[in-house]
Amino acid sequence: MAVTLRDVGKRAGVSSMTVSRVINGREGVDVETQKKVEEAIEALDYIPNRIARGLTSQKTATIGLVIPDVVNPFFSPVVRGAEMTARKAGYRVLLCNTEGDLRLERDYIEDLVAHRVEGLLLAPANDQSRHSVFPLLRRDFPLVLLDRALPDLDSDLIVSDSATGARRLVEHLIAVGHRDIAHITDADDTSTGRERLRGYREALAAAGIAFREELVFRTTVDQIGGYRAAQHVLDLERVPTAIFTVNNMTVVGAMQALRECGMAVPDDMALVCFDDVEHLAVLSPFLTVIDQPAETFGSLGAQLLLERISGKAGKRSRRIVLQTDLIVRISCGSKSGVPLRS
Repeated sequence: MAVTLRDVGKRAGVSSMTVSRVINGREGVDVETQKKVEEAIEALDYIPNRIARGLTSQKTATIGLVIPDVVNPFFSPVVRGAEMTARKAGYRVLLCNTEGDLRLERDYIEDLVAHRVEGLLLAPANDQSRHSVFPLLRRDFPLVLLDRALPDLDSDLIVSDSATGARRLVEHLIAVGHRDIAHITDADDTSTGRERLRGYREALAAAGIAFREELVFRTTVDQIGGYRAAQHVLDLERVPTAIFTVNNMTVVGAMQALRECGMAVPDDMALVCFDDVEHLAVLSPFLTVIDQPAETFGSLGAQLLLERISGKAGKRSRRIVLQTDLIVRISCGSKSGVPLRS
């Protein structure tokens, strides 16, 4: 049986109310009584029930963070940024990984709300996530969307300028001599996939290069998806000279497919992607990427959410667009092997 406030009070010879005062750091308890309570807590291994406390105070000092892929290196600093900001404000973060599954995402959201989190940070699985979010917004539940926008949804939102980032990446490929550029991208039901495809098309149009639908490969945004899509790229009658992948997971799969075919990057195929992989970049400065400020997604998202929880935010939703960096390394086929940031 779990140890209760009453058990602690009985051992210390005080009331449950006094135990509660000690646990919550309230005034009105003398030093000797506080010591007795603390000794009883230690002896009984009592762990305060934050949910039970929240039933009374309506405050649990917890927020939920729901992400679609905990394996994706992009989300690690997102979680770190959110957790650090929340902790400084006295909040804890409950992390849930949906693996891009809408049903699991809905269940996690319902569980978090049932456990009385005070707000929610959500990186949606895809556009259909709005069906799980609409009920929260109708109740004015504090919510901030991260990385992906949702159609017809008026909510606080933090995204990066994906279209501009993709355009700059493809413009660089064109500048170093590439004309046939394949794009491995997400399904059409995510805002990031749509925006990066738009940037890809804008760069081609600006250079007078015709857009070819057969060079766009939609897949799952993971290593397997990148691998399979790259195999299709290599099966084309006219094989491109460069591949732009939608994120850092698909680029790993694409690299695997290229190596299995005996192709070297960048000698036989240029390869670029969205999102840097920090630890890999230190070990081998190889991939040309568009780098997003991932930790800022988390820290700024948590800040906006805490403002919404405290009532400091206005009624109007806030949309923040973070800028990206182009980091040029050798995988693009550039003659320079020295990383450049622009």
